Amino acid sequence: MSRGRQKQTTLDLARDELFSHIQRCGVLDAEDTERKEWMSDTVEYLRERYPALSDVEVGELEAIGHRYCQPAIPFGASAGESPEAAVSEEEVTQAAVSEGEAPQVAVSEGEAPQTTD
Repeated sequence: MSRGRQKQTTLDLARDELFSHIQRCGVLDAEDTERKEWMSDTVEYLRERYPALSDVEVGELEAIGHRYCQPAIPFGASAGESPEAAVSEEEVTQAAVSEGEAPQVAVSEGEAPQTTD
């Protein structure tokens, strides 16, 4: 069974364009204050480019952009940080276990669960 493509809304188009700008402009490597200023300017540009967006949708677009620029799990060391300062996956798991959280379980297809503690 194949699924038909739904027509993209104006918010979908603006969101996709925002993600494209984020990737091309290198804003992910910018300082937090520069990133916020860049995001504000870019969202304002998108507001002008897509006048059909409501104020609520523009707010959603900005929130989506900020979340996209700040991943939930930081990846490795930042440009100014030494590799020793980066937190390893094992350290994160050990910290979670020491704080009383259940250990993570790694499961591959067709295998029995194995704890990573």
